[in-house]
Amino acid sequence: MDRTAETGFGSRLMRRKLLSLTLLLFTLAIGVVIGTLASRDVNAAPEEAVAPDAKPLVIPQAEPLENEFTRIAKQARSAVVHIRVETLPQQKKAGSSEPEGSSEDMFKRFFGIPDPFGNRGSPRRRRSPGEGSGVIVDPNGYIITNHHVVDKADRIRVRLFNNGDDEELRDAKLIGFDPETDLAVIKIDVAEELKTIPMGNSDAVQVGDWAIAVGSPFGFKETVTVGIISAKAREVDASVKGTFQRFLQTDAAINPGNSGGPLLNIRGQLIGVNTAIVSRSGGSEGLGFAMPSKVAVNVYNQIIKHGKVRRGSIGISFRKAQPPALLRSFGANDGGVLVTNVREGGPAEDAGMLVEDVIVEIAGKPIKSGDELISVVAGQEVESTVPIVVIRDGERESLNVKIADRSVLFRSELGYAPDEKEELIEGTEVMFGIEVSNLTRSQREQLGFEETDGVLVTAVEPASFADDIGVMPEDIIVMINREAVASIDDVRGIQDGLKPGDDVAVKVMRRGPSRNREQEFEWTAIYLAGVLQQDKGRF
Repeated sequence: MDRTAETGFGSRLMRRKLLSLTLLLFTLAIGVVIGTLASRDVNAAPEEAVAPDAKPLVIPQAEPLENEFTRIAKQARSAVVHIRVETLPQQKKAGSSEPEGSSEDMFKRFFGIPDPFGNRGSPRRRRSPGEGSGVIVDPNGYIITNHHVVDKADRIRVRLFNNGDDEELRDAKLIGFDPETDLAVIKIDVAEELKTIPMGNSDAVQVGDWAIAVGSPFGFKETVTVGIISAKAREVDASVKGTFQRFLQTDAAINPGNSGGPLLNIRGQLIGVNTAIVSRSGGSEGLGFAMPSKVAVNVYNQIIKHGKVRRGSIGISFRKAQPPALLRSFGANDGGVLVTNVREGGPAEDAGMLVEDVIVEIAGKPIKSGDELISVVAGQEVESTVPIVVIRDGERESLNVKIADRSVLFRSELGYAPDEKEELIEGTEVMFGIEVSNLTRSQREQLGFEETDGVLVTAVEPASFADDIGVMPEDIIVMINREAVASIDDVRGIQDGLKPGDDVAVKVMRRGPSRNREQEFEWTAIYLAGVLQQDKGRF
């Protein structure tokens, strides 16, 4: 066989092999396809068998349903605040006239001076938190809330809600309060004007009107509930303190934490300040009470002017019930108020008023009931003199009575301390809130503190900026905002360059138990920081 024939045979053999390989691959591919389809059919069959006649649900395009309640909720959201208060127990060190945490007490414990009473100091006191609500009524940051929300608070903090985000807590100061209406005014510093809730007139409210309550019940912020006005001029507390408390009653859900929040009408106007509930369970049972807006506005206006509410009083007592037959027996045929007690040394006694006189006119206004008497007298200017007509032994007699301040005249009945000054509110500036002392060479040697920098913290003011970030008595401050601190003057110099809103980072050295058995203690560097929200620092 020649070479050409041999080549032709090889080519035919190669083509046959390629054809066989191609057929094999084609067969395998068909098998894979058939197997896949068969597997898919097997898996799908049970799914179709579950609900073969069911159709998938489709979520429609989001289209908010606007109504009056949603509009009011959006409007009120940015003008209602969450209030958090912190209270520290006022304690003294056992066996000492020095308050716990005083500089003398700290030096005794810090430098090893023995305590003659054997006390080793108390642990750091914990704050007792409380919560409530408030309503912004002035764009400059003035807020109305309840007195019981902020009463005896060492610190008041407010959280605003804007654009869906929780802002950080802002410190607030107490402007004034009125225990008799359970109202208070606080203020926060603002960089720009805040949104407020428009005022409404509570005198226009009728039983059956819609009522919307907004607040932070049980800490659930921005809660909105709806109900109706159930009653007007409802009296809950019959004591002396409750004399000026005539509430709007509503079945809108009001719970602990709603206190101080607004009660709105269907126009989104403020008609009341949510104040109290009557409940056997501690939660809402449809008996909520709000101080009417007309009262709240009057109290607010007096507080921002005087720092407190000044109400007139003439120093008398009378029965709540004034039966016409009883009044007629004293010669008052057209109504009046029978005086049952005249306060010793009060304006009425000074003017010659007697027990069993019947008051029938004050400042030219006829008096038919005790409520009318209270309303007219409370509205008179303190220190002014008004004519009061009484019926005595069947004859009319006019007396000139000088109006006194009710909060002073009835101080004990209203719960004020006997020696309390007339000015009930005093402003207090809180700064860094620490007291520091320079360290001498001998003190450094005694403490085993070898660094040349540092000032000793001798006291920390409760609820102050320093307390917030964790500075403790007996810490040694060695650096503020990365600037070395070697003396009190260094601290003052750094302080002078700070303003509210600045970041403040503090490095302190803190003494603690040593891990080395040969040492009793060792110094550890602690880094603390926060945003300065008050006026710099106090040293």
